[in-house]
Formats: sequence, structure tokens, C-alpha cells
Amino acid sequence: MGSGEVLKAAKVYRELMKTVKKHIGKEEHKAHFREFIKTEFRKNGDGLEPSVIQQKMKLASDYNYLLSSVHQHQDLLFTYNIAVDRSDEMKKVLGKSAASVGLQLPEVYQP
Repeated sequence: MGSGEVLKAAKVYRELMKTVKKHIGKEEHKAHFREFIKTEFRKNGDGLEPSVIQQKMKLASDYNYLLSSVHQHQDLLFTYNIAVDRSDEMKKVLGKSAASVGLQLPEVYQP
């Protein structure tokens, strides 16, 4: 792989990891998403045809786009209040509002 392909792969990797961190989360029970991406990008590309490497880069880029688009679509549904459960979104908004004035919302008891 030439230096141009390495730079492109690094860019795709960084963007994908940022998107996964932002939209999927960085909790420990969701770490398998990040680990899978890390192992796929660390696999040695020697012996693979350049077209196969380009296909894998395109696949990673397309997955990044899909993940961002799905969450953007969900945000639009929340904004327009179209038949979706907004309780989690409202908890986030209330939590941010309370945090902005130095307060913290209490945990709600779930039997």
C-alpha cells in the first residue's frame, strides 16, 4: 500500500471511530463495535489486490455514512414528534438543562 492509501485508510478509520463513539457510545458493553473495527483495520493488507482494499475502504466509509444518516433521521423524527418514544430524549434534555444550572436529576425508581 502506498502512502496515499495509508493516509486515506487513516482518515476513514478516524471518521468511523468518531461516528461509532458518538452514535453507538463508548460504554464497556458496546466495546465490541470498536474492537471489530480495530481488528479489521489492523489486518495486514499485504497480498490483497488494490481493488479489494479499495472495496473495504468504501465499505467502511459507507457504514460511517449509514450510521450518521440513521441517527440524523431519528433526530428529525424526534424533532417532528412523529410516533416515536421521546422519553429518553426528554431525559437527556432535562438532564442537560439541570446540569447547566449546577443541578442533577434524581434517578427514577424502576420496580
